[in-house]
Amino acid sequence: MYLNLSPADAEKVKGLLEIRQQNNDICWMLCDYLNNHPRFITKDLMTQVNRDFTLADETAYFALLTGILDIEPETNERDMQLANTYLRPAIKKLNPKTYRENPYYRKIQIPEVKLGDWELKYESYQAYEAFIYNDLILKPDFREIPRVGFFDEEFWFPAVKQNDREWMSIKPNEIETMQPALNEIKGRVITFGLGLGYFTYMASIKENIQQITVVERDSEVIQLFEKYILPQFQYKEKVKIISVDAFEFAEQQMPYRKYDYAFVDLWHDESDGLDLYLKMKKMEPLNPCTHFLYWIEDSLISGFRWRLIDWVIRNARSYHEIEKWLSKSFLQRLAATKTRSAVEA
Repeated sequence: MYLNLSPADAEKVKGLLEIRQQNNDICWMLCDYLNNHPRFITKDLMTQVNRDFTLADETAYFALLTGILDIEPETNERDMQLANTYLRPAIKKLNPKTYRENPYYRKIQIPEVKLGDWELKYESYQAYEAFIYNDLILKPDFREIPRVGFFDEEFWFPAVKQNDREWMSIKPNEIETMQPALNEIKGRVITFGLGLGYFTYMASIKENIQQITVVERDSEVIQLFEKYILPQFQYKEKVKIISVDAFEFAEQQMPYRKYDYAFVDLWHDESDGLDLYLKMKKMEPLNPCTHFLYWIEDSLISGFRWRLIDWVIRNARSYHEIEKWLSKSFLQRLAATKTRSAVEA
């Protein structure tokens, strides 16, 4: 497997593969907890751990979550690394006021209504409930640090659901992960995916946005948005909605129109997003004047990175080359090509 590498570089690859395993271990531990027991830590449990209130909430939360995940840093060196390298920096107590003061929260009121398979409603995080609040952090050695947040009080947020499955919501994860794109966009913008119109609203209130075009395939989502949400926009005249398949539009219509930026948000999360991300990346060369931005791209790139790892190790001639081929910037370029020719070159 390491025929092209020196013995020293082969040892570095073994270290890289161990990091990949640790990434997977902490990911699966947290996925199991978040999917099955996210409300296990409560105010009463936090009080039991921190009776004299000498510990910061994040420290107490870390101690509880470490125990719940069966991580034993005192007796196991590997567990110590998982706890201190991954879990400790992952945990953050969030301020609910920060999100309640978001312009969308202050301006837009979501009614609880149903239309066909779709439903608008409010849901909540309980006090100390765990959730992913932002995209992962990629370290220089390819460690991937998840970001687990909690509030110390109940926090309500609007959501749109299809057949009782949450499709989009306006909670910390969406607010944090969309902000970098919102900071960058200007001029004429197109966004793929509508949801509750959070990105559309936040783009529309920017002075340097001339128009925001929304591509959404589902007519019922459009109806809900146009009836209950769009009328509340201050600058609704900036918003144009096109009902069509995203990939069909990007391939057949978009090359003949002018957009400065495109924001792509067509997936529920990283579990269903990688192939859709790669499919849209292939559309970028058809639209060279448009700068494409993608929701939770770091998580999607992570999936792409580890999908290619065996091929990269077999073909690389040095560990430096492996690091280059696994970098975010290189994988972004590779994803926009038809083949692996970018790597082979």
